Amino acid sequence: MKACLMLLRRIVSKTGVTPLCSTVSQKRLQSTSVITDANIDAPPVSKHFLNVGFHQDLPKACYGGRHTVAMLTGDGVGPEMMDYVKEVYQLIGAPVDFEEIHVNINCAETTFRDALLAMERNGVGIKGNFATEPGQSSRNLALRTQLNLYAFVQRCRNFPGIDTRHQNVDIVIIRENTEGEYSRLEHENVPGVVESLKVITAEKSRRIAHFAFNYAIRHNRKKVTAVHKANIMKLGDGLFLDTCSEVAKAYPQIEFDAMIIDNTCMQLVSRPQQFDVIVLPNLYGNIVGNIAAGLVGGAGLASGVNLGERNALFEMGTRNSGRSLVGKNLANPCAMLLTAAHLLEYLNHTDEARQVWDAIFHVIGVQKIRTRDLGGQHKTRDVVRAITERIRQNQM
Repeated sequence: MKACLMLLRRIVSKTGVTPLCSTVSQKRLQSTSVITDANIDAPPVSKHFLNVGFHQDLPKACYGGRHTVAMLTGDGVGPEMMDYVKEVYQLIGAPVDFEEIHVNINCAETTFRDALLAMERNGVGIKGNFATEPGQSSRNLALRTQLNLYAFVQRCRNFPGIDTRHQNVDIVIIRENTEGEYSRLEHENVPGVVESLKVITAEKSRRIAHFAFNYAIRHNRKKVTAVHKANIMKLGDGLFLDTCSEVAKAYPQIEFDAMIIDNTCMQLVSRPQQFDVIVLPNLYGNIVGNIAAGLVGGAGLASGVNLGERNALFEMGTRNSGRSLVGKNLANPCAMLLTAAHLLEYLNHTDEARQVWDAIFHVIGVQKIRTRDLGGQHKTRDVVRAITERIRQNQM
């Protein structure tokens, strides 16, 4: 029985289509005890790291003590930011080699396939955002779907030295990454009439809910909030809410509540301290993640990671390519450098990660060398130069 369920789930993850027999099997599974359900579906989550705050025991390419990481440069300022990452890694002596794939809006499909293979081969990657032209299929979505990167985790907390309206903010956004409104299922029935399908499945809702509760337990979090619009979308969001509520019964030590998406946005900007871990479907996670990033300093300080069963792909939290800033020396490099530090933490290179982390804290919070988005007048290169100088000082 269990083997059949595992096979069916592989089919669903590859195709996005739920076979009829899977529905029957899920009903049988739900009739068993809640603990059995939790044991089958809960993704593995283990130890706590500096800021990402989680770690999964996923396969990682490591040869002679050095990790190989896929680097997908992306569009806009992505290639520039990746150059800064390589500069900082070289300075701190990080035991990481990059397999660099130049994926961008103009690259051939074969290059995108090379990126997929690099991720499958190495298990870990870092990426810039891929721009998408109107009418073009999103390669960001394709990457997350084909690698089954089902969870996007973004931690938003106050950054030392950055003045914000709200203090004591520490929120973890856990976003379902592979279905919902971003299922890439839309068509034009007749000219001027478009149908865009939102797909919510019990299996993927259950998987992301277990992930959120496991995260809360492993990191001493007290509450999980499920965000939805079940008052209007009674079937789709109703299924997500019902599934999260059912999963919550397996974790009585964690407080659980639910909140409608529009109220969530209002509460975030008025009293964000009430939130701890937030679990959401895809589109809502996109919106709430950007709001939460704005609460604690903006896109220039936001980082995140996409997680699947076999891969971890790190990127900036707000997924902005910054195409208007290319070559102008104005982009904030901190988001990508923070992302690079979290990648080091994930690979257990915590000493190297702390060097980067300390330097960014000191430059932004103490020296107040900041780009315009943080209220400063410094250029991109000024910030990077200050960070590297701080690292050199600490190495003496």
